[in-house]
Amino acid sequence: MARRPQELLRLLTRAERLAVRRLQSVLDEFDCSVEAWRVLDLLSDGQGHHMTAVADHAFLPAPSATKLIDQLVDQNLVFRRIDPADRRRVLACLTPRGLRRWQRLIREVRADWAELEPLLSDEDKGTDRDPAGLLERLDRLAGVLEDEEDVTTARAERAVGRGR
Repeated sequence: MARRPQELLRLLTRAERLAVRRLQSVLDEFDCSVEAWRVLDLLSDGQGHHMTAVADHAFLPAPSATKLIDQLVDQNLVFRRIDPADRRRVLACLTPRGLRRWQRLIREVRADWAELEPLLSDEDKGTDRDPAGLLERLDRLAGVLEDEEDVTTARAERAVGRGR
């Protein structure tokens, strides 16, 4: 584990960039971006999701997420419908074609990443599905950082107030 915050940030950034590069190499065969794959993945649960959730899941600003959804609608992979719980909101949902596309994509992505599992597994520390509890620890780290985001925002607002 990285001993200093800058080491942790460097390692996480490096791993994320290399992982996205590998993922994109698989998605390129299907003319699909990582962001579009993330949206299809979110919508694959069949629940329909509002634009805020789509933007969050794809790590996109809201206008970019809307533009991406427009493109996916044009490709007949996604459709919009009114949220029955709140008629002011719109839900994005997969079309049958979008579901088939996501199924092909996820099959190829899983096959590609399966090649990495033996290299990542550590029989003494984890399982093949979650080497050394990495996913759990990263999820826990993200949760802690998310919880602390409110504290950091409040701290920054106080600093701005002192600067006036």
